[in-house]
Amino acid sequence: MSESIDAAKISIIIPAINEAGNIKKAIATTQGSINIEVIVVDGGSSDDTVAIAQSLNVKIISSSPGRAMQMNAGAVAASGEILLFLHADTLLPAGFDEMICTALQQPGTVAGAFKLRIDAPLLSLRWVEWGVNVRSHFYQMPYGDQAIFSKKAVFQQIGGFPELPIMEDFELMRRLKRIGRIVIIPTPVVTSARRWLQKGVFKTTLLNQIVIIAYLLGVSPERICRWYRQEKFKRI
Repeated sequence: MSESIDAAKISIIIPAINEAGNIKKAIATTQGSINIEVIVVDGGSSDDTVAIAQSLNVKIISSSPGRAMQMNAGAVAASGEILLFLHADTLLPAGFDEMICTALQQPGTVAGAFKLRIDAPLLSLRWVEWGVNVRSHFYQMPYGDQAIFSKKAVFQQIGGFPELPIMEDFELMRRLKRIGRIVIIPTPVVTSARRWLQKGVFKTTLLNQIVIIAYLLGVSPERICRWYRQEKFKRI
């Protein structure tokens, strides 16, 4: 197993809609690694997202909008044995490929993600980071902005991302935990602070917790998503 993982190709899947301001930096952090492919899955951008990605010589496919559908489409198109799902506003650390291969060699490990850092200096965001990293480490529940990765065979085994309008990463982690260990790499990815700054750190964090509780109580993802639209909050 170690030998096959060592030699494994990593397919980096980036779902994007109108990410012209971020996509170039995200793709730049994937470069320098040899055995990878980058797949940008565009959900119907009206800005220069696709043109920028084309200029960087990465694979581009189109999909219906919706992060889960876009990531599943990317997984179908991927040729790698390992899948890495990278948000377009998140930056990978140097050496991410070796870290992922090492993590997936650990006995019983089926998937993983990275520690989180948010790119703004607010003290309140340091508390958010702390909470996210504690949750990820102790409960093995990382979310999408932590660059989730898994073996492609495992991803296919559990049916990929559930095609929900929200909470697709939460549900994916629940399914993965049932079949193996989720490892958290201690080196962080760096994600944009925009969703916290847009409505305020406290309000965004509170909303996130309400959404999780509502989902666990059985409120439908469609209804939760309608709340988001009514409140004009940016998706998790």
